[in-house]
Amino acid sequence: MAQTTPNHTQTVSGWAAHDSSGKITPFTFKRRENGVDDVSIEVLYCGMCHTDLHHVRNDWGITMYPVVPGHEITGLITKVGSNVTRFKIGDRVGVGCLAASCLDCEFCKDSLENYCDQIQFTYNGIFWDGSITYGGYSKMLVADQRYVVHVPKNLPMDAAAPLLCAGVTVYCPMKDNGMLQSPGKKLGVVGLGGLGHVAVKFGKAFGLHVTVISTSPSKEHEAKERLGADDFIISTDIKQMQAGKRTLDFIIDTVSAKHSLGPLLELLKVNGTLVIVGAPDKPMDLPSFPLIFGKRAVKGSMTGGMRETQEMMDVCGEHNITCDIEVVNPDQINGALDRLARNDVRYRFVIDIAGKSSNL
Repeated sequence: MAQTTPNHTQTVSGWAAHDSSGKITPFTFKRRENGVDDVSIEVLYCGMCHTDLHHVRNDWGITMYPVVPGHEITGLITKVGSNVTRFKIGDRVGVGCLAASCLDCEFCKDSLENYCDQIQFTYNGIFWDGSITYGGYSKMLVADQRYVVHVPKNLPMDAAAPLLCAGVTVYCPMKDNGMLQSPGKKLGVVGLGGLGHVAVKFGKAFGLHVTVISTSPSKEHEAKERLGADDFIISTDIKQMQAGKRTLDFIIDTVSAKHSLGPLLELLKVNGTLVIVGAPDKPMDLPSFPLIFGKRAVKGSMTGGMRETQEMMDVCGEHNITCDIEVVNPDQINGALDRLARNDVRYRFVIDIAGKSSNL
């Protein structure tokens, strides 16, 4: 394992955290040369995911410093390798969470690379050449073509960036559980943040009855009026939770703080499913009775494979789905991370990496 190899000859400007304080500072580093299967990308925008916060502060104990975060990347292709057939110079593209996988297991062969045992991520991962990966808080990126997707021409590049993580993270479990072609079914979305607000948009695009479940009464207006949710349940209100029992077919739980799953399970119909996509750093409570007496299931889901990611982007283009964002400059990253830790954003920060306030 090494920060670079002799093939890393391109000097790149970016922004990195160097210790568990999580403070981001300008950082100059090396990227590899564009290989035969690679594309080089001028980074225009990069979304700020809650995962970035965990990594820069080493909350999970796995950070390799210095760490250049960012896995919600949109930009323009500036170079293509000789084996690249899917992309050309000037294409609008996106890079999400994945940088490398084994290419040989059952998951890779079925384009479910995110479940490969040897998956390596866009940052804080180990690439095939043994180097540590650096993410999208940087001016340019070199990526293997397999892990790059096209961004539909009608989607603005800034508001499309968080779709590369937040979008596919909620799209895949909805697809896996039959919610894309089930108009009229009832979807519950726990948490109205970066992931939750996109789940609401998908639900409405697919003709579902959407109920937002939140601890914050103040979010009811925006859930209904801004995003089009049909119902709103305050999860700390016992009467509202009682009234909602056995009303939902499917729930996506996007909350990244520790909480009990029992009350949420009671909202599901018999045979209903609750999918966890948030990542609390402590175990959640899972009482047995709501499972047993409702024949309910609890599942997990993480991002998506590359075929699903492109499919999700195409669906967003078809339905004109983007993220609600607040654009910040690179010198505002630390303030944005502090606000992200307080959930003080509606609903995703996006860094204007290129400084162009591009209309692309």
